Amino acid sequence: MQEIEIEFKNLLTKQEYLRLIDQVVKSTPTPKTQVNHYFETDDFQLRQNQMALRIRQKHQAYVATLKQPHEDGLLETHDDLTEQQVKQWLRDQISLPPNISKQLARIDLDEKRLKYQGALTTHRIEEDQEQFTLVLDHSEYNQTEDFELELEVNSYEYGQEIFNHLLKQYQIPKRHTKNKIVRFFESFSS
Repeated sequence: MQEIEIEFKNLLTKQEYLRLIDQVVKSTPTPKTQVNHYFETDDFQLRQNQMALRIRQKHQAYVATLKQPHEDGLLETHDDLTEQQVKQWLRDQISLPPNISKQLARIDLDEKRLKYQGALTTHRIEEDQEQFTLVLDHSEYNQTEDFELELEVNSYEYGQEIFNHLLKQYQIPKRHTKNKIVRFFESFSS
């Protein structure tokens, strides 16, 4: 399965995060915890091709996702995994599922070079609005924590307008925000 993901992101301070929960989230916020397990080659071949590979664990379901650039946002390629497959991946015994394998064949990546790099845990509050999904994340990884606002939309132009309005309305400065996987890998060098 594949999908195009259009999202806008902004890192938040803890105070901004708590204020958005209090003032924007209409329902009683109950964070859902998800764990992302990240994979890469020793020489960062995925990053060099602007790709990222993760397994997301939500409840007892496991989905491998390859993210790569697309003109409208990010192209996400998904494959479901069993718990047994995940255990093998975490021991660097990676056997790529068909959809992801097909995409990585385009860059001639040998799956034997992929290695488990670690995990990032996110406590996510997600609320569907009329034409977008508002996401507030509290992430923990490598003795680091951060807070993030994401806006998931179907139209880039509309999303940009709503996102800028939200930041202005709640007096949140626009911050250059890297993807979680980039922040995860950068945390090793800080």
